[in-house]
Amino acid sequence: MTNFNTQIFSHDTDVDVAHKINTMELDNWTNHLKYIKKELVNLISMCSKDLKNKLDDDSVLERFYKKEIENETLLNALQKYSNSRANIVECEDLQCDMSFITEHESYRRSYLYHLDKYRRLKDEFFNKVQGKFTLLGID
Repeated sequence: MTNFNTQIFSHDTDVDVAHKINTMELDNWTNHLKYIKKELVNLISMCSKDLKNKLDDDSVLERFYKKEIENETLLNALQKYSNSRANIVECEDLQCDMSFITEHESYRRSYLYHLDKYRRLKDEFFNKVQGKFTLLGID
């Protein structure tokens, strides 16, 4: 929805403002998921190479792979949803607008749930590797 003007004007209705804020929020979500995608590549690489012999089990690595797939699935869904939001300008009644707002709330819950699970996994990983390696590679 890159052609949608997200600048908020004083003459905008409350619904217009909600759509614009939701558009900005959606853009932030997709940017964050793209960053997580890169971060997961690095974490998987670390677990597969640098820490392979130091980790006691492969469960964290397997969960990173699973999270990578989940992240990509959510990112694709949000990008598809973003494309569908181009139809907002064609809404002529409140029911149409509310449909988009309700859908956005659903995606917000999915994004926040995904983020919470990812953070917990990362915390678990760092707790497991704490003290198992040094930054300079000197033991």
